[in-house]
Amino acid sequence: MRVFTATLATETNTFAPMPTGLASYRERGYYKAGTHPEAMSFFAGPLWAARQRARRDGWTLIEGMVAAAQPSGTTTREAWDTLREELLADLRAALPVDMVLLGLHGAMVADGCDDCEGELLRLARGIVGPKAVVGAELDLHHHLTDAMVRNADLLVAFKEYPHTDVAERALELVDLCSATVRGEIRPQPAVVDTGMVLTIHTTREPGRGLVQRMQALEGQGGVLSVSLAHGFPWGDVEDMGTKVLVYTDRKQDPDGARGRSVAQALCDEVSALRDRFSPEYLAIDAALDAALAEPGAGDARGPVVIADKSDNPGGGAAGDSTFILRRVLERGITRVAMAPLWDPLAVRIAFEAGAGARLPLRLGGKVGPMSGDPVDADCTVVALKHEMVMTGLGGTPMALGDCALVEMQGVQVVLISQRNQAMGTDLFTGLGVDLTRQRVVVVKSSQHFHAAYAPIASRVIYADAPGSVSTDLSALPYRKVRRPRWPI
Repeated sequence: MRVFTATLATETNTFAPMPTGLASYRERGYYKAGTHPEAMSFFAGPLWAARQRARRDGWTLIEGMVAAAQPSGTTTREAWDTLREELLADLRAALPVDMVLLGLHGAMVADGCDDCEGELLRLARGIVGPKAVVGAELDLHHHLTDAMVRNADLLVAFKEYPHTDVAERALELVDLCSATVRGEIRPQPAVVDTGMVLTIHTTREPGRGLVQRMQALEGQGGVLSVSLAHGFPWGDVEDMGTKVLVYTDRKQDPDGARGRSVAQALCDEVSALRDRFSPEYLAIDAALDAALAEPGAGDARGPVVIADKSDNPGGGAAGDSTFILRRVLERGITRVAMAPLWDPLAVRIAFEAGAGARLPLRLGGKVGPMSGDPVDADCTVVALKHEMVMTGLGGTPMALGDCALVEMQGVQVVLISQRNQAMGTDLFTGLGVDLTRQRVVVVKSSQHFHAAYAPIASRVIYADAPGSVSTDLSALPYRKVRRPRWPI
């Protein structure tokens, strides 16, 4: 069997101020055809999974380009045209192929193209023809479009948020696609739009139970795969929203009735639970008050972890907002650690000054109004580290660039030069921060922090600060979203 695999992925916040250009892809993870390292990278799950099966089953595996960018604003036309054509050229060079496996996000928007994944799958299908099997792994925060479903034989989305199941879903995709090539199954899709856009944390109920019920359906009565597209609310495109995608085997479900029934039942369940999925979001001072009121936090118990969701770089925000930092300093709260604050200029100055130096620094607040005003403070440079790497989801490495730990008024802040959100606790410990001695730990992340930080936390609080990934969807100037779309 001849198998081609490649990746082109980013999540686009169409309200974010920074465009996503070629440099963004090269910084996060860009590998020319055949040069991807042995370890799995986040959006190259299908490539990693295909390697496992190729070694076992003797496939001929052709690895194309891998390119992924940190979520941000709209991808530039130059980046989209360049990377798309490179991937497609790799595919043409690999012909003939029996199977195409792509690592995609599903919420990539480029200048001139609102459905990058649908267009890429259409073009790939045109190259390989109708007989080759085309499959893709998707982030669950994707926009499920007709073009994506029509041009792929199988689409498999992560089920977990945080996304701890990249490898598992990639293996699922590869195994279903290879079974399709062998003629053992004939997948057919059923899609139901819930009419909503939801944030569903799968680490707690009712999201946890929903995932378990989805998995229990797979393998029963001809059901091959069940995916819930949560949607990405900060992408203003027509198909944004929460949708259910079910694949059944045409051999057991010839008219697709079983697939439609399962998809509709899940849609009805999600609709009934919609008010229970989102956690409580507290205003900045209320979040700080709740953290300080937590008995034993930072002493007998672990620190209180506050998630600064609205400035989550994983949702396209800049990652340099100062709203929470400013209130912590104004209130004189100590034994606080915060990370990561994206400020390459401050990092450079800290490296020039050296570890142990004390100097005035202007921190954050550089990109735009949603970053707040810069914080001016007398800082001590506590620690420095070149080319620091954080442990990401599924153990994948996440580059942070040069990093500096600075301290002011009993508050420690990790400054990074390569934009990213908080995932692994080594974001702090790699610079010598003892999290067990902190009363409060503030992380810039919506939910991906949870897998690593919840086990050490006395409590997790979600803050509703200003930012490009604000929870107040009614305040966003949507122009393209198909309505009605609850809760917009």
